[in-house]
Amino acid sequence: MKLGLGLYHHMLNKEHYAFAKQCGCTHVVIHLVDYFNKGNQGNKNDQPIGDGSGWGIAGKSKNLWEVDELLRIKKEINDAGLEWGAIENFDPADWHDILLDGPKKKQQIEEIKRLIRNVGKAGIPVIGYNFSLAGVCSRTTGPFARGGANSVGMDGVDERPIPNGMVWNMVYDENAPNGVIPNVSHEILWQRLEYFLNEIIPVAEEAGVVLAAHPDDPPMPVVRNTPRLVYQPSMYKKLLDINPSKNNALEFCLGSIAEMTEGDVYEATETYADTIAYIHFRNVKGKVPFYKEVFVDEGDIDMIKILRILKEKKFEGILIPDHTPQMTCEGSWYAGMAYALGYMKAAMKLI
Repeated sequence: MKLGLGLYHHMLNKEHYAFAKQCGCTHVVIHLVDYFNKGNQGNKNDQPIGDGSGWGIAGKSKNLWEVDELLRIKKEINDAGLEWGAIENFDPADWHDILLDGPKKKQQIEEIKRLIRNVGKAGIPVIGYNFSLAGVCSRTTGPFARGGANSVGMDGVDERPIPNGMVWNMVYDENAPNGVIPNVSHEILWQRLEYFLNEIIPVAEEAGVVLAAHPDDPPMPVVRNTPRLVYQPSMYKKLLDINPSKNNALEFCLGSIAEMTEGDVYEATETYADTIAYIHFRNVKGKVPFYKEVFVDEGDIDMIKILRILKEKKFEGILIPDHTPQMTCEGSWYAGMAYALGYMKAAMKLI
């Protein structure tokens, strides 16, 4: 198993690479999309995104997916003594009509294929993705973790419909007409995913890139009047069975799995270990629609037990703390991440 840190594109600099290295990381997982861009104005529908913490504008990361730029970033990472383990998430500007079954679906499928080929040419082995209309939402923030550390949680379901021009918590068309996106069934969303995987997985195989699916966050059947795909552990099997391939894999989020109302996070880890590309290693208390994210050592999940299962299953992928409570000090994000990474590094040695 390998220790990694997740970084957003505004963090791609020597200081953050040094921080990852100093915390004992060997790998980084990078979001080329920044979800919340503080200070941006919303679209004319005036609907807050997610937990209302900011507005996300799609299409800001376009040039970052070109081969030369990927290789430039990769060299900086390697020069810092780290490896680039995965990219997380496509920009909604590049695949909103794949998600919505819109008029540009086929054009956007070809663009996603091109991006996957670029990632393969740059030697980056994994792309994580979340096939979701609403994205991450229904979150609240507060002093939910030990000692009053600020964290996120869920206290009921966000039932606001998604305005036109928005998908996956980001605005891709600021000039979209008033109204909301149409309601669709779970079956239709699964059909859209099947189309996506059957088009993309052969290209991923040729490019040497693994596509890794994140479970729904939060794992509810319906959020913001839209269906979800993987909101119980057994639904991961349905996704894998659509196109059985070593390049059709899982981005395994322990927090999201533990929040699910059916199954068991330990059983799910054992069941899917052979198909996991990398892991979001975080802890929670409670289940949907009422849960709180907490420090890695204080939640409902026995993280040492998870690591022992992974070791027994010979899992060799990357573990990252995708997010963690922010500690009450200057540099609260850094302190929270350093705490989580220190725990993880010690625990990985312990087992």
